Amino acid sequence: MIIPVKDEVLSSTVLAGRGWRQDEERVYHIILPGGSAGLRQRVCIFGNLRLHNPNFNKVASSFNFKIKPSLLKIYLTTMRQLEALVLLSTLSTSIIAAESTRPRGVSPEFAKFYKSVDSFTCISHPSIQLSISQINDDYCDCPDGSDEPGTSACTYLSDLSPPQPVPGTISGTSNTTLALPGFYCKNKGHLPSYLPFTYVNDGVCDHELCCDGSDEWGGVGGVKCEDKCKEIGKEWRRLDEIRAKAAANASRKKAELVKEAQRLRASVEMGITSLEAEIKEKEVQAAELKKKYEELERRERGRVVTSKGKGSKVTILAGLAKIRVEELREALIGVVAQRDGLKEKVQELETILATFKEERNPNFNDEGVKRAVKAWEDYAARKDATAGENDAEERDLESISQPDSEGGGINWAEWETEEEESDVEALYKFEEYLPAPLRGWIHQKLSDLRVLLVENGILADNANSGAESKAVSDARGAYQSANDDVGAKQGKLGEQKSDLEKDYGVDDIFRALKGTCISKDSGEYEYELCWLDKTTQKSKKGSGHTGMGNFVRFDKLEVDEEISADGKGLGKGERTTLMYENGQHCWNGPNRQTTVVLACAETDEIWKVVEQEKCMYRMDVGTPAVCERSETRESKGKDEL
Repeated sequence: MIIPVKDEVLSSTVLAGRGWRQDEERVYHIILPGGSAGLRQRVCIFGNLRLHNPNFNKVASSFNFKIKPSLLKIYLTTMRQLEALVLLSTLSTSIIAAESTRPRGVSPEFAKFYKSVDSFTCISHPSIQLSISQINDDYCDCPDGSDEPGTSACTYLSDLSPPQPVPGTISGTSNTTLALPGFYCKNKGHLPSYLPFTYVNDGVCDHELCCDGSDEWGGVGGVKCEDKCKEIGKEWRRLDEIRAKAAANASRKKAELVKEAQRLRASVEMGITSLEAEIKEKEVQAAELKKKYEELERRERGRVVTSKGKGSKVTILAGLAKIRVEELREALIGVVAQRDGLKEKVQELETILATFKEERNPNFNDEGVKRAVKAWEDYAARKDATAGENDAEERDLESISQPDSEGGGINWAEWETEEEESDVEALYKFEEYLPAPLRGWIHQKLSDLRVLLVENGILADNANSGAESKAVSDARGAYQSANDDVGAKQGKLGEQKSDLEKDYGVDDIFRALKGTCISKDSGEYEYELCWLDKTTQKSKKGSGHTGMGNFVRFDKLEVDEEISADGKGLGKGERTTLMYENGQHCWNGPNRQTTVVLACAETDEIWKVVEQEKCMYRMDVGTPAVCERSETRESKGKDEL
């Protein structure tokens, strides 16, 4: 049984276009003319696919082939592959042909300008046409040098030169900018590149740019440059693989830094939410404590002051005086103790000087020593003359320092008690005869009246008398503590909100690096960079550290520098910079500042530190924080194999 094939390869449109027909038994036929020997041969080579034997029609001079659907599908698919191979072969032949017609030093990018076999038109000046023989004839005919892609004849042209007259014109002028970027080195087995025209046939092999040695095709001075592209390309690919792995690791580390930065930011946001809730709670507590304190203070103002025991003015005054005298006595005792300590030190110094006088060598002629001995002798003489004058003063101080009692000093008991009843006590005794509700009402009214008189300055304020009650003192302390706590939390909240608004770079990535430091040993100094903090120059000779700047902002800088074989270097393009300013003042100069230029690297590392101007430093630093997600290298191209 023949199974029909439903496939795009066997669609009716495709089959009809190729001359195939299907009969009632779903067997496909194709009739080929007898003269189609090539096509007939291609059909016959699939005899191992069990094609039906072709029947030759002598009248129509044609062959009739039959094939089952499953085998036809294989046949047509294979024929497509053969056609593709033929097309690829044709294209390759065309490319090789184009390559062979391209003049020396011309890259595929500019090959379109050199296609003509009859004449050549200057690239930047289409009005100027030259013969083919004038290309690479070692004479500069085009104002843009495009007729000499493989020689150094046009190296004198420069865009800094004044306008030059255009050959063949009376007044036509043009600038002298070269149309081509340089001599094109194919570098088969490595990366193609451009070489400055100045280096062409200069007698030096420039293998770093032209590893195939094609730049010295003229053999000037007998120089013949060897083709080293195979080994250079191999080494380059080895290093490029290392760089690719480093770039992958740097990308992974950057992802980790971004993740850590996001975690830190989320932590700050959660801290803000938590602080806001705590502040609301503390503000409620502080308000309650304030209300309690003010109520107690108001009651304290309305309280009538009474003394211990009898309550006359003399008694109160005596109590206050006793307290004051005790304070003065304690202060005097402290002063006397300090004086005695100083006396002991003076006596110790006197002993040292007396010993020095006795044991010194009188034959040693030193004016300083003689003056010191003479001064000591004068001091000792004055001391002996005034000995005993302070004995009476010592006795007075000792007497004053003794506590008061009935036998000596002031008898405070006589002044602190009175036989007569005070007016205040009489008033309180009168309240005892009143009913409790009336007594409370009168007491409240008297208290309110006193508060009113105090607030209007008529009576003295008990709160400022130094006799504040413990309840009021505790209430005020609790309120102040709660209020200070609220203030501290509000300050912290402000700092965290400000931190969220700060610039930490793309994706907040430098939040993860903030506070960490890296350093580089550079001879007699060690340079330290602390991310988003400061830069420091540390002397190894112990002369202290020098502040090179404090972080102020992010910035951008255009650079155009080489990248070393190990991948360290700024490269070409716009780079992120960190500006560190307002460092330690430079003698006879400005405050120090550092421009930190960042480039992609696997690890945080200071590559180079230079002083560009007086006290103006530049620090080249590698870090994964500035790596692109898919890091590309400008120098990386396609091997010309």
